[in-house]
Amino acid sequence: MGDKSGNPYDMDGSSFDADRYLQKLLKECSLKQIMDTEAAIVRQTQTLHSDMQTLVYENYNKFISATDTIRKMKTDFKSMETEMNLLMANMNSITEFSERITDTLQETRSQLTRLSGKHQLLKKLQFLSSLPAKLKTLIEEENYQQAVQEYSHAQKVLQQYGQQPSFQGIQEDCIKILDELKERLKGEFRQTGKSAQSLTEIGELLLQLGERPSTLAKEMLECASKRLHEQIVVLQDQTDRDMIEFIDLGIEGFLKDLTLVISSYNDMFLTKHLEQEADDFEQSARVDLNAFVNRNVDEYLALVQDRAELEIGHGDSQIILRGLDRLHRRMTAMRTLCRAVDMSKSGIDIIVNAAQQLCQTHMRSLKDHFADSLSSVRLALVSASNNTTTTPGGSSASSASQAGGGQGSASGGGGGGGGGAGSTTTPGSTAGLRELISNLYISTIEKVKGLMQDLLIFLQPEWSFNLKGDPKGVQCIEGIRENLLVAFLRHFCTTVNGYGNVNSTAPPTLLLVLSKVCLEMDRAGVHSLTSLVDELYQLDAERSGSLVHESELCTEMRDSAQLLLDSYVRLQGLHLSQMLRKSVETRDWLNCLEPRSVRAVMKRVVEEISAIEVVLGELYDSSVSAHGGGSRTTASSDSSRKTHFSIAASKQSQFRSTWSTYTPQSQLDSSFVSNMQRLFSEKIEIFAPVEFSKVSIITGIIKICLKTLLECVRLRTFSRYGLQQIQVDAHYLQMNLWRFVSDENLIHVLLDEILGSAVLRCLEPILMEPNAVEIICERN
Repeated sequence: MGDKSGNPYDMDGSSFDADRYLQKLLKECSLKQIMDTEAAIVRQTQTLHSDMQTLVYENYNKFISATDTIRKMKTDFKSMETEMNLLMANMNSITEFSERITDTLQETRSQLTRLSGKHQLLKKLQFLSSLPAKLKTLIEEENYQQAVQEYSHAQKVLQQYGQQPSFQGIQEDCIKILDELKERLKGEFRQTGKSAQSLTEIGELLLQLGERPSTLAKEMLECASKRLHEQIVVLQDQTDRDMIEFIDLGIEGFLKDLTLVISSYNDMFLTKHLEQEADDFEQSARVDLNAFVNRNVDEYLALVQDRAELEIGHGDSQIILRGLDRLHRRMTAMRTLCRAVDMSKSGIDIIVNAAQQLCQTHMRSLKDHFADSLSSVRLALVSASNNTTTTPGGSSASSASQAGGGQGSASGGGGGGGGGAGSTTTPGSTAGLRELISNLYISTIEKVKGLMQDLLIFLQPEWSFNLKGDPKGVQCIEGIRENLLVAFLRHFCTTVNGYGNVNSTAPPTLLLVLSKVCLEMDRAGVHSLTSLVDELYQLDAERSGSLVHESELCTEMRDSAQLLLDSYVRLQGLHLSQMLRKSVETRDWLNCLEPRSVRAVMKRVVEEISAIEVVLGELYDSSVSAHGGGSRTTASSDSSRKTHFSIAASKQSQFRSTWSTYTPQSQLDSSFVSNMQRLFSEKIEIFAPVEFSKVSIITGIIKICLKTLLECVRLRTFSRYGLQQIQVDAHYLQMNLWRFVSDENLIHVLLDEILGSAVLRCLEPILMEPNAVEIICERN
C-alpha cells in the first residue's frame, strides 16, 4: 500500500503528479494512445461525477429519514417516562400487599405442608389398592410392557410394607397376576412365528419379572433358531427372483433378524452384570451365541452358495456379483457384533466358489465351442470332398479304373488298378483349407480371450471384497489361469490327439488342418493367451513354481502337431498303399501279356501325390534341402530321362541297380548280390517322424507306398512279362516321384529293391530294353 500511495503516476494515489504523468504519456505513447487515454479519463471522470451525485441523493434521503426518526423518538421517550413512573408506583403497592399476606399465612403454613404430605400418601395408597385390577386390565389388553412398568413402580413399596395386613393381600394378588403374566410371556416366547424383535421385547419383560437369565438365554437362542430357519425356508422358495432381489430379501429378513438377536442377546446377557448368575455365565453365554451364529450363518451361506451355483452360467454375472457384494458388505458390518465369527471371510468363500463355478462353466463352454468348431470343420471337409468327386480328378480316377480293369482282364486278373483308384483323396481347395484353419484358430483364440475378459469382473475395484488381498483369492486367480486356460489348452491337445490315434476314422485332410492349427498355437496362440492372462490378472508365471510355464504348453502343442502330421502321412500312405496292394494281389502275374503301357494304378498314385503336393505347397513351407529335390523341376531333367535298371546304369550312379546284368546264367547268385547291396546301403526308416514341410510330408507318404509295393511284390511269383510290367511301372514311378522328394536316391533305392525282389520271384528274369521302357513310359 505504501508503494502504491507514493507512486506519482497512480491517479488513485495521494502522491499523483499530473504534470509528470502527462510528460510520461507524451514520451512513451503515440498520439492515438494519448487520445484513447484522454477519452478513458473523460469517461471515468463522468462516471465519478454520476456516482457522487447518486451518493449525495441517497445520503440526503437517509438524513431526512434520520431526522424524522429522532423527532419521533423524542415524543416516545416522553410517554415512556410517564409509564415508568406509574409502574414504580404499582410495584410498591404489590410489595406492600405481599408482606401483608405473608404475615397472615405464617401460622397455617406448617399445617398446609402436613396436609399435602397426607394427600400424597393417600394417592399412593389409592394406586396400590387399584394395582391388581389395573394389572388385569393391562394384561387383557396385551399391554404387557405397561403392566410390568406399573408393577415396577409399586414393587419397592410392596417389598417394604408387604408384611403388614393391609398390604399383604395386595402383594399376593399382584404376585399371582404377575405369575400368570410370566407364563403367558413364556408361551409367546416359545411360539415359532415370533419375530426377532418380539422375542427381544418379551425377553426384556421376562428379565424384569425375575426370570433366570441362563435359562432365558438358551430359550431365546432356540426360539430365534426356529424363526431364522423359517426365513431360510421362505428364501428357498424365491426361485423367480434375480440374485440382487434374493440377497436383498435375505438381508432384510434373515440377516436383519440375526443382527437383532445378536444385539439383544448382548444387551440382555453380556453387557450387564447379572448378580443372580455365576461368574462364568458371561463366558458360557458368549460361547452359546457364537455357536448359534456359526450354525445359522453356515446354513444361510449354504443356501446362497446353492443359489449362486444355479445362477452362474445362466444369469448375468454382473447381477450375481452385485448381489454377492451387497452380502459381503452386510456381513462385514455384522463383524462388529460378533467378533468371534469372521463374517467377511465367509462371504469371500462364497465369492471364490462363485468364481470357480463360473470358471467351470466357461470351461464347459470352451469345450462345447471347440467341439462345434471341429464339427463345422469336418462338415466343410466332407462337403468339399463330395464336390471333388465331380472334378476332373474324379473322371481321371474313373478312367484309370477302366484302364486297369481292361488290362487285368487281358491277363486274367480282375483289377490291375481299379480297386484302389476308385475313390479320391483330393482335398478341397487350398484357399478353403486356409480359411478353415484361420477360422478355427481365430475363433478359438477369441473365445478364450472373451471368457478370460469376462472373469475380470471379479477384480473390479468397485467391489467391497478384494480377491488379490486374500490368500484364497490369490489361489482363485491362479486357478483361473490353470483350471481354465491351461486346462483348455491341454484339452485342446488331448482332443486333437484323439483324431491322430490309429483307431481314429478322421479324414486325412482334417488331420492336416488340426496339425496346422496346433502349429499356429505353438507359434503365437499359446504366447498371446498366456501373456494376456498374466497381464490381466497380474501373474508372474516366470517366477512362480506352481504355474505351468508357457514353454511346456508350446511343447505339448508341437507334439500334437507332430502326432497329427505323422497320422496324416500314415493315412495318406495307407490309402495309396491300399491301391497298390490290391493292384498287385488281384493280378495274375504268371499269365501277363507283354507290357504296352503303364498300369493305371501307377498313374493314379502319381495324380494323388500331385494333388497332395498342391495342398501342402499352400499350407507348408516349400523350402528344400541341399539336395534340391523339394520343388518340381521341368521334364527335361536328366533324372527323368534315365531308364531305370538299364544295363549301363551301374556306371552312372552307385545307386543304380545292376539286376539286369545278372540272369540265371550268371555265375554269382543274385540273392547274394542283393544282400551285399543292402549291407552297404543306408537304412531307410519308413515310419520316421516327418518335418513340418511339404517335401518331408510327401517323402513320408512315398516311402510308405513304395515299401508296401515292395512287400507285395515279395509275396508274388512273376512271369517274364510280369517282371517287365514291374520294370515299366518302376521306371514310370521314377520319372514322376523323384520330383517330390529332396533326395531322389531314396526313390532309386526303394525301386531297386522292388525290381530286385521281382527278379528274385521271376521264373524267367529277362528285363525289357531300356529304350522300349522309355518309349512306353513317355507315351503314357
